[in-house]
Amino acid sequence: MAENSVLTSTTGRTSLADSSIFDSKVTEISKENLLIESTSYVEEEMPQIETRVILVQEAGKQEELIKALKTVKIMEVPVIKIKESCPGKSDEKLIKSVINMDIKVGFVKMESVEEFEGLDSPEFENVFVVMDFQDSVFNDLYKADCRVIGPPIVLSCSQKGEPLPFSCRPLYCTSMMNLVLCFTGFRKKEELVRLVTLVHHMGGVIRKDFNSKVTHLVANCTQGEKFRVAVSLGTPIMKPEWIYKAWERRNEQDFCAAVDDFRNEFKVPPFQDCILSFLGFSDEEKTNMEEMTEMQGGKYLPLGDERCTHLVVEENIVKDLPFEPSKKLYVVKQEWFWGSIQMDARAGETMYLYEKANTPELKKSVSMLSLNTPNSNRKRRRLKETLAQLSRETDVSPFPPHTPKSCTKSSKNSTPVPSKQSARWQVAKELYQTESNYVNILATIIQLFQVPLEEEGQCGGRILAPEEIKTIFGSIPDIFDVHTKIKDDLEDLIVNWDESKSIGDIFLKYSKDLVKTYPPFVNFFEMSKETIIKCEKQKPRFHAFLKINQAKPECGRQSLVELLIRPVQRLPSVALLLNDLKKHTADENPDKSTLEKAIGSLKEVMMHINEDKRKTEAQKQIFDVVYEVDGCPANLLSSHRSLIQRVETISLGEHPCDRGEQVTLFLFNDCLEIARKRHKVIGTFRSPHGQTRPPASLKHIHLMPLSQIKKVLDIRETEDCHNAFALLVRPPTEQANVLLSFQMTSDELPKENWLKMLCRHVANTICKADAENLIYTADPESFEVNTKDMDSTLSRASRAIKKTSKKVTRAFSFSKTPKRALRRALMTSHGSHGSVEGRSPSSNDKHIMSRLSSTSSLAGIPSPSLVSLPSFFERRSHTLSRSTTHLI
Repeated sequence: MAENSVLTSTTGRTSLADSSIFDSKVTEISKENLLIESTSYVEEEMPQIETRVILVQEAGKQEELIKALKTVKIMEVPVIKIKESCPGKSDEKLIKSVINMDIKVGFVKMESVEEFEGLDSPEFENVFVVMDFQDSVFNDLYKADCRVIGPPIVLSCSQKGEPLPFSCRPLYCTSMMNLVLCFTGFRKKEELVRLVTLVHHMGGVIRKDFNSKVTHLVANCTQGEKFRVAVSLGTPIMKPEWIYKAWERRNEQDFCAAVDDFRNEFKVPPFQDCILSFLGFSDEEKTNMEEMTEMQGGKYLPLGDERCTHLVVEENIVKDLPFEPSKKLYVVKQEWFWGSIQMDARAGETMYLYEKANTPELKKSVSMLSLNTPNSNRKRRRLKETLAQLSRETDVSPFPPHTPKSCTKSSKNSTPVPSKQSARWQVAKELYQTESNYVNILATIIQLFQVPLEEEGQCGGRILAPEEIKTIFGSIPDIFDVHTKIKDDLEDLIVNWDESKSIGDIFLKYSKDLVKTYPPFVNFFEMSKETIIKCEKQKPRFHAFLKINQAKPECGRQSLVELLIRPVQRLPSVALLLNDLKKHTADENPDKSTLEKAIGSLKEVMMHINEDKRKTEAQKQIFDVVYEVDGCPANLLSSHRSLIQRVETISLGEHPCDRGEQVTLFLFNDCLEIARKRHKVIGTFRSPHGQTRPPASLKHIHLMPLSQIKKVLDIRETEDCHNAFALLVRPPTEQANVLLSFQMTSDELPKENWLKMLCRHVANTICKADAENLIYTADPESFEVNTKDMDSTLSRASRAIKKTSKKVTRAFSFSKTPKRALRRALMTSHGSHGSVEGRSPSSNDKHIMSRLSSTSSLAGIPSPSLVSLPSFFERRSHTLSRSTTHLI
């Protein structure tokens, strides 16, 4: 033992003393930091003293308390180390250790303060039990630096068989034991002192400065450095009412103020002290956000109200503010709003401030390529250049910018492409592109949604329970692993392309893995979807989590449900591509039979998917389309296909049919059926069961996979052009793009909604998230699109003349026109002039044809014989001619 320290003071008091003699700094020393001395050491060096419990006034009348005290035999007692005093300084007294000592003297009752002097003896370590920590007796004991505890301490120690605990301050209960609190935003000292005292009475510890050891921040406002640090560390931020309510429950056994159910009632909501307004959102979104604001403790006011503290802006829509904001107003992106709800705390505004772009980099407008030359050939050449530019912007290289495994000298961006791209190579490339996009979508689902939800220590606690996460995502990671391998194999095949390479082998290789991973997910997709909807409604933090991620570029503004439906759609899409690949594979190619086996393996996977998952109503709609469209391909019928939208239009160009023709577009989830109105309908159809069905009112033109649509052009509204749009299409068998332009004739569906719907399903088909990038706004002059006088008498007459002229021209194209089509064309052109099949044109016939040609020129319509139609549309039209029996 050091010479400058002793175990007893000069007054003869024992080194075992009550805790009230220590200053406030000593009380903050935790038991773990004390130098614990062994009991044997204390017995050797220090004299033993007696310990006793004193029941004050009403406490001595409680039978339950007296009964509990009989079972408590041990008390925690501090050991005091007293340093030798220096001149001009008082003695410093520090806790050296805390030891357990037996209570050898029975409890004593005390009725008045006058008895205190007789009970206060240096020979005893006294503990006073007081029923009320607010009466005069308690105050007198507290001022006398006595050690005071409440009845719940005695009852708890009796129940658990523990010693009476040591505390430097009066301790009524342990409901805040092991909690470290910090305070911020309190201006009234009296209120702060009251709260600190209650925390001490419940066993809590107070820190003046905020640090990582603080378990709870008690905030009276949502400003200040402490608040920001607590938010960043994920520390719970509590209202002062939390302490008051915990004190009201001080007599409850086993009550803890930190339990989630109780604590969550008093957490500071994210938008406390906030008054919000919203800009750039739809009415539905705005209403939803206003409801969430009130639910999260905030208020909202109309745009421009000076009392608002925050303006939440939809940054993707709002390009400029309608007014100059004040310096006190936070103008923030919507991510701040949803991020605050997700974190369950007000996020720092500086990270989410809205900034308008001074020089926004917009896409180069198509109007810059305006064709203002009167020369039609130059117009056509410029139009071709415009389409080529759009094609270059659309066709992104499918190859990743890293060195292939099988080739170290050339990168995949410099992949050797056949000088003349075969149709088989085109389809194979499309298969790889969609597979790569699909893998990226699956990676987005896992990395952006599943992994963050599964992480431990989330700010504000877990957003979803583990079983809910499992229900939502199911076997998505397993599906991702399988398709990553398929994508890598396809990548190697495309890089080292050869017509004899087998694509079917790749899918046969992983057929067992597909059978294992897909049915569990697809069969329970509806349950997954319902779980998302239910959790989004019941859990605001999950709703905010989805909103934040949906706005990110990786998601393409799609919801989690929309992303999770991709695995449901993928296998049917692959089967269609493999079928297309088989069509363009030569019979002598060994891959043809392998492809058939691969398609069969995919059908086997789909057979394992419950029939209950098939949408019977959607199937009925497809049958209705088949019945309504004459010549509709049989392969339109598919168990995984559903009708999305029907749109009535008028053709504005030469494709897919003559200008002015009434065209109906049937949008399915993976293809677009194009049909025109039949000019004349003959007879009715009678089913084998004798039921009569109305005749088909439409004629099939083309069934186009959505993957062939490279761009969707939104034609600007002008005086000469209303409700027009166009599709930039590139079939796998063609080297050039084809432009299909239409005018919508129904006002039931706005053009904007239709184009967004179309782009969304095109993006789904090619497994891309950024559907909005498929839409391109264009001037009508750039693509020679106009709707002027589309329904006028002159326009209809011009179209009739053009149609007749085409029929006559086609009639004399003996190399391409079948005999029956030729005969019908001649009969039509001669009309009532009594033409005879097979004879040469008479002078009267030549005169009629000359009149037609000159009229066509006057109408400003180029002769059909001078127009070079893409071969796939031309072949399609001749096929229609051969199969036509009920048309003109």
